[in-house]
Amino acid sequence: MNRTIIVGLLMLSLMTIHSKAQNVDSLRNVWNDKTLSDSIRVVAYNKMIWNGFLFSDPDSAFKLTEALQSFGEEKKYKEALREVNFLRGCVFYVKGDYPLSLEYYQKALKYDEELQDKDAMASSMVNIGLITREQGNQDEALRYLQSALQILEEIGNKNVMTGCLTNIGIIYFDRYDYDSALQYFNRSMKLNEEIKNQHGIAEGFHNIGSVYERQKKYPEALELYLRASEIQKTIGDLQGLAFSYNSIGVANISQQKFKDAIPYCVKGLKLAEELQTLPEQKMACSCLFDSYKGIGDFRNALDYYQKMIILRDSMFNEENTQKITRLEMQYEFDKVQAFQKAEQEKKDAIADEKLQRQRMVRNGFIGGFAVVLLFAVVFFFQRNRIGKEKARSENLLLNILPVEVADELKAKGEAEARLIDQATVLFTDFKGFTSLSEKLSPKEIVHDLNVCFSEFDRICQEFGIEKIKTIGDAYMAAGGLPAPNQTHAMDVIKAALKMRDFIDAEKEKHLLQGKSYFDIRIGIHTGPVVAGIVGVKKFQYDIWGDTVNTASRMESSGEPGKVNISGVTYSLVKDHSDLVFESRGMVHAKGKGDLEMYFVS
Repeated sequence: MNRTIIVGLLMLSLMTIHSKAQNVDSLRNVWNDKTLSDSIRVVAYNKMIWNGFLFSDPDSAFKLTEALQSFGEEKKYKEALREVNFLRGCVFYVKGDYPLSLEYYQKALKYDEELQDKDAMASSMVNIGLITREQGNQDEALRYLQSALQILEEIGNKNVMTGCLTNIGIIYFDRYDYDSALQYFNRSMKLNEEIKNQHGIAEGFHNIGSVYERQKKYPEALELYLRASEIQKTIGDLQGLAFSYNSIGVANISQQKFKDAIPYCVKGLKLAEELQTLPEQKMACSCLFDSYKGIGDFRNALDYYQKMIILRDSMFNEENTQKITRLEMQYEFDKVQAFQKAEQEKKDAIADEKLQRQRMVRNGFIGGFAVVLLFAVVFFFQRNRIGKEKARSENLLLNILPVEVADELKAKGEAEARLIDQATVLFTDFKGFTSLSEKLSPKEIVHDLNVCFSEFDRICQEFGIEKIKTIGDAYMAAGGLPAPNQTHAMDVIKAALKMRDFIDAEKEKHLLQGKSYFDIRIGIHTGPVVAGIVGVKKFQYDIWGDTVNTASRMESSGEPGKVNISGVTYSLVKDHSDLVFESRGMVHAKGKGDLEMYFVS
């Protein structure tokens, strides 16, 4: 049977090669028609799941495979059982559960080999190769993909061969072997031209352009991105076109052509918003932030930076965002209730005061001394209450803003944004938090986050660094601001190591209790930032600039349980005898190119 496969495309794109969609109801009718042969019914049911449910509703797709499994077991029909396992592999791939997806694909491959179905064997091998690559096992991935390629060349299946060649090219691209990557991307491009696959040709231009961009051959990359966009406009591939527009913008930014980048990123953002695709929207906002920052238009740069952060948060963990929103709503409700209670107490106090006045008038001079005493008590009580409220307001303000900024805000009614020549920025992220949150109740999730972030807050205070914010389960802080100092890099590293040790201790405690826990990645980078207040209502102190983006890349390029620092930060602390460094050389960071990195302990 000629089966569909899923193949990875460069820059985290996904392409599916499958048969022409057929009406789900008509396919279901074929499956229900028991007068037809088993093979025809299985093919129809397989297509019904693929075309109707797999990508839009994977849970329902999995449920539907149960009928196919029962059919295969009852009839002892291996072709049906093979399709069950292949479809389930696809379901869990779409859901992002790679271990379970791999398990089902390997079961499907065993059936393929028993049935000697070479088309199916190649499909399973390509998908196993794709998943093992996603899991970081590139040697194993290459072995499966090369085996699949050999079979595809033997049977002459050019359609699937293009995807297989692309995947092999991606592995060499990830290994910085650009000559080999270009060799496989060009072979894939040549095949796509032979079979007149315009979508594949456009992707080929993009893949080769990505290699040139990594090699800093920006004009060549730009030319290929433009050619890809022309094809995508012609064939109506709007998502691909949005990605190409953004890539054209980024290539212009790399050449310091900030004004040339803006119209392409605007078009990319508009398309992505129409399609409601978050990755392309975030990429476009990042591009526009860098472009406007490059031309000195900080107002627009800030607007797009804020949009980018919101999109990143939405992509990162929509469920956590909803939980945080619920907590904020509860806080607002409690605040309103407290205000209403205070207002009622105030009215009661006024009523009591009127009653006392009436009594004082009635008693006249006889109660003169009591009147004086009463006013003294009321005055003393009111003064104390006002003092407490003022102190509480001060503490609340200092929880939101640094002391210097809060003082400026109180004195002038506003606080100006400032350029900090050198600050050290820290990002943390919990690895395994999303999967763990699926197993815990909302109360347990909030409790675990609160324990961690409360300790992080205490550590920041201990080392004199400023907490900036939390985004989902990510934590951001910075040293050397708002008041510059000379020890910010060392302060932040000491804080990071203490945060890491705290998480290690918590994990050990949970494991002893038979509970799962998450690991932490920490990234640090030093450089200039712009710091100031965002918003008018619910304002917050925040920082912006390329230094923040690079610090975020230090975190995402690190490893669980380790503190990853940039070469810039390393140069400031390398002479400290109580630190040990492990050079990682030049490591590729998404959107930043190759950066020098070190693990520090």
